[in-house]
Amino acid sequence: MAQYWEMVEAFDDGYETPCLYLPTAVGSSGYGLVSVHGTHESSHRSFYRDAVGEIPDGLTLDHLCRNRACVNPDHLEPVTRGENAMRGESPHAKNKRKENCVHGHAFTEENTYWYRGERICRACIYRRNNEYRARLRTRSKVNQ
Repeated sequence: MAQYWEMVEAFDDGYETPCLYLPTAVGSSGYGLVSVHGTHESSHRSFYRDAVGEIPDGLTLDHLCRNRACVNPDHLEPVTRGENAMRGESPHAKNKRKENCVHGHAFTEENTYWYRGERICRACIYRRNNEYRARLRTRSKVNQ
């Protein structure tokens, strides 16, 4: 690993401290790659193990700087895969972090209806149902 540490370049990416990059191969997923003992491995994992120690079983490394190519061990935190996914920027992660529906109602236990794994706001359901019933009453009065 010593030869890789000599190749590291610092880059200010807007995080608290500079990100460290390794100007070698980068995989299609954006993670850097190194060759350790004849096998290719993600560079951030190799650098973390070299600087901090083994990654605990069942945990993966989360890039706190949100930069996949960064190998700075200070920017890496061992977390579960689920925690890592929820910290991300995928639509699922963003929706899971939301505390309110689009109309501002809180997703509390009392106000949340679960349907096929999706949260639905009960206050919005009631509002839509009331609006629908009002439209039906208006139509029935017109038809009389």
